[in-house]
Amino acid sequence: MASRIRKNILSSSLLLLGSFIGVLALPSHADPLQDQQKFQRHYQQLFPKLKLPDYADGVYAIDPIARQSWLAIEEFPPYDEAIEQGEALFNTPFKNGRRYADCLPSKGIAIAHEYPRWDRDKGEVITLARAINDCRAENRESPLPYEKGDITKLLAFMAFTSRGKPIAITIPADDPRALTAYQQGKDFYYQRRGQLNFACATCHVQNAGKQLRSEILSPSLGHTSHWPVYRLKWGEMGTLHRRFRECLEQIKAQPIPAQSPEFRNLEYFLSFMGNGIPTNGPSTRK
Repeated sequence: MASRIRKNILSSSLLLLGSFIGVLALPSHADPLQDQQKFQRHYQQLFPKLKLPDYADGVYAIDPIARQSWLAIEEFPPYDEAIEQGEALFNTPFKNGRRYADCLPSKGIAIAHEYPRWDRDKGEVITLARAINDCRAENRESPLPYEKGDITKLLAFMAFTSRGKPIAITIPADDPRALTAYQQGKDFYYQRRGQLNFACATCHVQNAGKQLRSEILSPSLGHTSHWPVYRLKWGEMGTLHRRFRECLEQIKAQPIPAQSPEFRNLEYFLSFMGNGIPTNGPSTRK
């Protein structure tokens, strides 16, 4: 049954994916703003009753039954402890006496909605998780694992300080390297891979709102707004890049490590597509 469902989704998506990629294809010079407008317009047409801020709720914006359970969980959210522990970690001095606030922009408070950022000096995309470990490196502290553990607690606290603030990602048009990173993230999103020959867009663009097994496929718009999350399947907090890796596993593709350039560029693209959507992390997901 699962195999037949996958084949049906794959066959019904071939023409849609080709046409949608054609609509979003970049000219010789990247035009991220035009991409963003077309991307958001696609979902406005697909789900005309939703407003842009609604996409912060992910699949719960389009699945009323699952939304009821989710709202019940959010009354006593399982990530509350992570926020408290993250705040404690954030304020704990390093061995040299300095803190995260000493090496992060705006002392690290209410900045999560502005990440990922393009770093001109380093010539690469810097996610908030990467910025945390860069701060640790500057203070001669060992790096934190990127998928779970203390990094999720710090991210939970920092995301909480940005709650309600709209995603505000910038792609400097005067730096060709930033446009290249954006383009690479976009290419990754639409490229088919793995034994199932799926792209990210296969599930979350053409088939958003459709059912795969017992799950309704979520729209990509707003996918980066609510991380880190306490995922019921994991039984613990996890990061966005952990979910990226898991998606690759599910389509039987070659694994890519968290915070690799590929994943950071992918996050850059997806976050820019979601500009204007309020940040509501941390959150809970199935």
